[in-house]
Amino acid sequence: MKLLSFGNALRVLVWGGIAVCVLGVISLVAAAVYVVRVTADLPDYEQLAEYEPAIMSRVHAGDGLLIAEYAREHRVFVPIENIPSEVVSAFLSAEDRSFYQHGGLDFTGIARAAISNLSNYLQGRRLEGASTITQQVAKNFLLSSEQALARKVQEMVLARRMERAFTKDQILELYLNEIYLGNRAYGVAAAALNYFDKSLDELELHEIAYLAALPKGPNNYHPERRPEAAVGRRNWVLSRMAANGYVTEAAADAAAQQPLEATTRLAGETYLAAEYFVEQVRREVFNRYGDAQIYEGGLSIRTTLDTRMQLAARRALRDGLEAYDRRHGFRGPLTQFEEFDDWPARLGEVRPPADIDSDWAVALVLDVNESEAQIGFADRSRGRIPLYALSWARTPSRDAETNMPRLGPAITRADAALTLGDVVLVKRLTADDAPNQTVAEDHYGLRQIPEVNGGILAMDPFTGRVLAMVGGYSFAQSQFNRAVQARRQPGSAFKPFVYAAALENGYTPVSIILDAPFVASGDAEMRFYRPTNYSNVFYGPSTLRRGLELSRNVMTVRLAQDMGMRPVADLARRFGIYENLQPTLAMSLGAGETTLMDLVGAYGALVNGGRHVSPAILDRVQDRAGRTIWVADGRECPGCNTPDWDRTLREPELDALGEDAVDPVVAYQIVSMLEGAVERGTGSALRALGRPVAGKTGTTNEVRDAWFVGFSPDLVVGIYVGFDTPVPLGQGEAGGVLAAPIARDFLRPALQGYAVSNFRLPDGVSLAPVNRESGEPSALGRPGVILEAFRPGTEPRRGVSAADEALSFGFGALGGDRGDRRTRDDEDDEEDDLGGLY
Repeated sequence: MKLLSFGNALRVLVWGGIAVCVLGVISLVAAAVYVVRVTADLPDYEQLAEYEPAIMSRVHAGDGLLIAEYAREHRVFVPIENIPSEVVSAFLSAEDRSFYQHGGLDFTGIARAAISNLSNYLQGRRLEGASTITQQVAKNFLLSSEQALARKVQEMVLARRMERAFTKDQILELYLNEIYLGNRAYGVAAAALNYFDKSLDELELHEIAYLAALPKGPNNYHPERRPEAAVGRRNWVLSRMAANGYVTEAAADAAAQQPLEATTRLAGETYLAAEYFVEQVRREVFNRYGDAQIYEGGLSIRTTLDTRMQLAARRALRDGLEAYDRRHGFRGPLTQFEEFDDWPARLGEVRPPADIDSDWAVALVLDVNESEAQIGFADRSRGRIPLYALSWARTPSRDAETNMPRLGPAITRADAALTLGDVVLVKRLTADDAPNQTVAEDHYGLRQIPEVNGGILAMDPFTGRVLAMVGGYSFAQSQFNRAVQARRQPGSAFKPFVYAAALENGYTPVSIILDAPFVASGDAEMRFYRPTNYSNVFYGPSTLRRGLELSRNVMTVRLAQDMGMRPVADLARRFGIYENLQPTLAMSLGAGETTLMDLVGAYGALVNGGRHVSPAILDRVQDRAGRTIWVADGRECPGCNTPDWDRTLREPELDALGEDAVDPVVAYQIVSMLEGAVERGTGSALRALGRPVAGKTGTTNEVRDAWFVGFSPDLVVGIYVGFDTPVPLGQGEAGGVLAAPIARDFLRPALQGYAVSNFRLPDGVSLAPVNRESGEPSALGRPGVILEAFRPGTEPRRGVSAADEALSFGFGALGGDRGDRRTRDDEDDEEDDLGGLY
């Protein structure tokens, strides 16, 4: 019986073994069939040999500072031989310590993950993988991230095939340049920049370990949102590096004690200041190369920007716009609190306007009386706005007929400007803000975002390189670039080109033009045209110099009428201001529309001796391989690449940039006259610079636009101020009052790197002493005598008046009624701008 039982058991055991074997074979066959089926249409892994990842394009200023990056995926491709060994060892320790030993699959890791996943499955937790770096490359490049058995099988098969096709270093190079590490960073190089603002070779051990901690889930280890988890994971990586022998225990322990401090790249004043410039660069590169190249092509874009000047330009423009805004009253609080329960928390939820200055803050008026307003901040600190800081906060309005700005009654009490519960912007005051007041530590000034806007652009007149460009008060509030895109009337800022046309056609700086009322025939919309001066006063016979220095409208129109508008239109085209200027007299006063960039480029041609060089914001563009594919200065230089230079030979000479716009003598004559506009005329705000500078103001009808273009021998800057929807700026808000001080405040820091020098005197200029008002010859040293620039042979003759001299040339500009003539010196400071059209 026992023997029978043993036999039965043996038969059961044999048949059971057979059944297991059969089932095993069936399972293997089924598995093989499944693998063949799911891997039948695998992606072609050999394409990775020609892998060119999407790389971000980078923009550098002319002084080398990185100012912007354009990308859909922030990536900087780095060859494996240039990746520091510590970076490699950190990722191997964290992700695949046996990478260089296995053939694409880590079977020990697979078994370990299988055991762990039994528990994970029963407890409803996320299943963990055992993917090697090779498998991760297969998944990231060729497959989806779907957690499915079929995808896992495909990944394993591809990993084995890739190991046979590529070297280990090639696979690791693909991985380290493709892996997503959060913070918009793909690959280790981009992550080093985005988290720590460092290149790979600048990273410290604790920073390397943090980057290696991120592939498991960047959001789970964010340095600011989850600092404890981030530090814990980083320290785990350090411990694995020590255990694997890549670093010593002491080095790992020291790195683990370091704080985790991530930085914000491309942030701060320098980058805020460059936003308009950077966007204009993006537009130009996009138009030249298209969407794919700018966002994926890895272009290296070198621009003309001078970051020091850019900061000065932004500060000067914002200060000027804020100063104008405060001259025209306070428009009211951001919002109002009717109840004060838990006011600090509620105040902290108030979103301030975008891009306010870093020293501005949101405050709540907690109490207000006759002498001051008590204010509170979200952090529960307190301050005061004294009455003297509220004097500008009058109620603004506009005249119903003229639309000119008006102001309400003067502020004599603090409670006339502010009310309990007002939420306002404030700035802590300093002695510089209120020089005639006793400023306490808790004194604040009321602030508001200007409604008026404008632009500023500075350029090297010899190369056309745009050194600074700001297109508005705040890029965050408005991306419209008023330095490039706004087409507005330049007003009197166009007058120098009318006078240049006259000098080209036989006039001299001392030619006499009559400043008196006259009426000219108009056009289809206007039967008669009667220009007036800004002051509504006429000054009689005056020299060309006097007319330009004091911006006389009537003289300018009479001059244009006398010589005809065709020479003016032709010269405006050569200077790049207008392509096709309408030949009507109103255009001589700047009634045609142009851009600030074009006008600055035109003034640059005056400064550089008469050659128009188009303003440019790009120096060169290189492709991802470092090959130059575009360069701004395309001039040929024979002899520049000579391998063995003989010092006895002359240096190679380059042709001048640009095209001839006007004779150098005429250009210098206008520059000299515009020096006078600063010394004695409408550009007097620049006299405070204490060095040779020149410039011209511009103001349009109803004071809707205010301009100033100023320059030194080596730098040109233009400013435009106005409302985006044109309305009057206000009585007296002319270019000399509104725009010229902005130019002064920019040029003061901008010119610090330039030597003090006079404007360059070209060949063919004869300097003769004349009386600056009458133009008659005189002797140096006498009151009112200047050295005037003439073509040889056109200097005024002694004993002949300037008026007779003008008649000897056949000019008819003296005709007409002399009108009301005033000669008082105080008229020199008056702005005479675009006259009315009747």
